[in-house]
Amino acid sequence: MDIPGFSRRLGLALVLAALAVFGCAEESRVPASAAELKVPDTAQTVQYDFEGSGVDGWTVVTGTWAVEEGAGAPSGKRMLVQRATGNEYNVTVAPAGPFTDMDVSMRFKPMSGRVDASGGIVFRFDGGRYYVIRANALEDNFRLYYYDRGRHQLASARVPPPALGQWHTVRVLAVGDQIQGYLDGKLLIDHRDKRFGSGRVGLWTKADSVTAFDDLRIRGVPVSAR
Repeated sequence: MDIPGFSRRLGLALVLAALAVFGCAEESRVPASAAELKVPDTAQTVQYDFEGSGVDGWTVVTGTWAVEEGAGAPSGKRMLVQRATGNEYNVTVAPAGPFTDMDVSMRFKPMSGRVDASGGIVFRFDGGRYYVIRANALEDNFRLYYYDRGRHQLASARVPPPALGQWHTVRVLAVGDQIQGYLDGKLLIDHRDKRFGSGRVGLWTKADSVTAFDDLRIRGVPVSAR
């Protein structure tokens, strides 16, 4: 039945708006010509390989995070593992920063999970608000969210699910309001959002995901250097 004044184009717009509200927005499409963002020369480099001081100075927001020995850790014999399975999200924040512009990468290995088997980078964390970019071994997508008393999807790209029990690399660059996300070396997300301008960097899992992390590298511009 046709409804006067209700066009197919308007109907599609309403559907897309509803999907965006519920975190199912249209997939991100990165132009083939997109250039990698450049972090300013004033950036400082910090690296965490968990071989020496472990997680001294880190802030655990939620979750059970501990350094464990494990064969095949990318940077040595030790890695950071999150083992809590009863929280909605698990977050721990590194002591460095806060930063404005940044280039952050980490290695993660999803070890187990029935509801979720993920690993992500938290960035521009400030007062419990933050961005997170994550990959999930149980889903065929790579996504960027912001968190502010709830998680809200900003961009998504379709990918083959990263394999359980294997190490993968996530990288995020944030320069001004532009954010780029990489999974295993491939640029998949190029998105603009000016919600949060600075903050610290951390690691993230969801639900029952047991995940190992290693080789967190931060190249960031300290807030004081602006």
